[in-house]
Amino acid sequence: MAYMPPERDGRTFAIIGAAMEVHRVLGPGFLESFFREALQVEFGLRRIPFKVEVPCNVEYKGHRLGGTHHIDFVCFDAVVVEIKARTTVGAAEHAQVLNYLAATKCPVGLLLNFGAPRLEYRRFIRSEAL
Repeated sequence: MAYMPPERDGRTFAIIGAAMEVHRVLGPGFLESFFREALQVEFGLRRIPFKVEVPCNVEYKGHRLGGTHHIDFVCFDAVVVEIKARTTVGAAEHAQVLNYLAATKCPVGLLLNFGAPRLEYRRFIRSEAL
């Protein structure tokens, strides 16, 4: 899969823009659930197609593994969006998005962190090797 800068990907550009607006209005400090709900409103206002709390099942050799995790959003039926409300995010949160990409086969993922003074975001691309 070829690299595409975020400014050339209209889907992630639209999602990040909606997240920036939510962060601008609410600011940091709220629980993740408030940001999730505000982002649902903003996606609706901007007509960004989305599903919320999407189940993510993991299989091993044709067997579904126990437990179901939920992805915060899947937008445009192709972009995994994971939100956080922490002062910092790191390797564990990056791995979570990469694992969601592998499990869903979605091509693109975004990690949005609303807990910092400015919205933090990182874009991930699923490798064909996954």
